[in-house]
Amino acid sequence: MTYYFSEREQGELPRDKEEINGVVWRGVKALVMSRVRDGSFGVSYPEFCPDGDVPTGTNQQLLREAMQAEIPDLPTISLWNDHVSGDPPPTLSILDMIEFCWRCISKPILHGYHDFFKHNHLRFDVETGREEFRENINRIFRRNGLAYQLEAQLTDEGTYEGRIKRLLPPVLHEELVSANFDTGDSELDHMLETARRKLRDPDSTVRREALEALWDAWERLKTTGKGKDKKTQVKDLLDATAGSSSSQFREALEREATELTGVGNKLQIRHSETNQERLTKDVHVDYLFHRLFSLISVILRTHSQLS
Repeated sequence: MTYYFSEREQGELPRDKEEINGVVWRGVKALVMSRVRDGSFGVSYPEFCPDGDVPTGTNQQLLREAMQAEIPDLPTISLWNDHVSGDPPPTLSILDMIEFCWRCISKPILHGYHDFFKHNHLRFDVETGREEFRENINRIFRRNGLAYQLEAQLTDEGTYEGRIKRLLPPVLHEELVSANFDTGDSELDHMLETARRKLRDPDSTVRREALEALWDAWERLKTTGKGKDKKTQVKDLLDATAGSSSSQFREALEREATELTGVGNKLQIRHSETNQERLTKDVHVDYLFHRLFSLISVILRTHSQLS
């Protein structure tokens, strides 16, 4: 990974920006178009030599039409035309385009020169091409303080997909990465894992769904006891978490649990009544997620030690 002098001296910029501005868009555009012109997309959308089925570059029309079909909100004219200015496309469309490009890109390798047509024949190294593209995109993100990272993620089918992940605030990132959901309740584990996965999504709508999943997990956690009403189960849960010698901490847990339950009822998290307030800022989503996740985490870790 290449770091500039300023980063080595002063450290990286905070990665807290989520809107892709014109400067970043033009940088991404320049990177993609340079790869179009050197034939990197010829592995997926090849331009063939007239003298045989040998790739010689990228068929730009096929690539453009495929990209437009898969990302309808991306005005491809602004990508292909250097003279088109104005506002950048929507951030989510740009991020979708980056994932599309990762899937279709490769490193072109010269494989013979055709004298008559004066062009090179190409073969392709998919893995290297994808990795170089990923590094270049992530450097643009890093240098501009964007809270995104392009990762090569292994799927359940054993293949890799290029996926944009949202970088979480450092304290929340560490807590989520280190968490191991093995509560003995498969449904609760699924709710917690769903919340963790959705919070890293670039789409703010999906991140709000992470709050819903986490609050559902909280409500389920309250009823994991045996043969008692919900109120008694919650009391037993908090008693066990605080321990018999920590009365002040027990009171703090009670206040936090009560207040967070109230937050879930007053805000549009689990329900959408007209009298409930909607969260309008992503930083508020992160704050509430961190607060409830911390409470759930201390309860689960304490019970793990007790069992």
